[in-house]
Amino acid sequence: MKQKKKIVVAVTGASGSIYAKVLLDKLILLADQVQEVGVVMSDNAKDVWKFELENEAYKDYPFTFYNKHDFMAPFASGSANYEAMIVVPASMGTLARIAHGISSDLTTRAADVILKERRKLIMVTRETPLSTIHIQNMQSVTQAGGIICPASPSFYSLPKSFEELAATVVDRVLSLCDIQVDSFSWGE
Repeated sequence: MKQKKKIVVAVTGASGSIYAKVLLDKLILLADQVQEVGVVMSDNAKDVWKFELENEAYKDYPFTFYNKHDFMAPFASGSANYEAMIVVPASMGTLARIAHGISSDLTTRAADVILKERRKLIMVTRETPLSTIHIQNMQSVTQAGGIICPASPSFYSLPKSFEELAATVVDRVLSLCDIQVDSFSWGE
């Protein structure tokens, strides 16, 4: 039997709160594979969630939420053994700070820890078009061991709702974390 995973979820102020919502919903259903979920949200993330999803349901999730400046959070240290961190949606500002090792808040500190410990950092980026600076920052994070997983949904599963469409990205992210998900696979 596989060991249950400890996962950090960071939600930034980029557009695409639906990706964070679908991820949190799925993590509840995956309790048999996930031991712990620590969540950190920026102030902008809360504002964007409220605007895009027209609610504040992030307050209702059964996970531990940490203040963006709480450097005493367990995942601010490698000794807490969180296996993966998902930044969803990932703003270009957060990407830049992570790419340059600027640990100015809990999200960037946790990402720094994940990278230095050679664990999985998955950044679900949300921006278009991309500048050369964005691409260089993505390259830096990739070279440091992170995974850039753009929020580019797939359509071949014929999703019927925005949530199903977002799930095509979230399922891919969970698979990258070595979590088994029941989702559409090409050719099956």
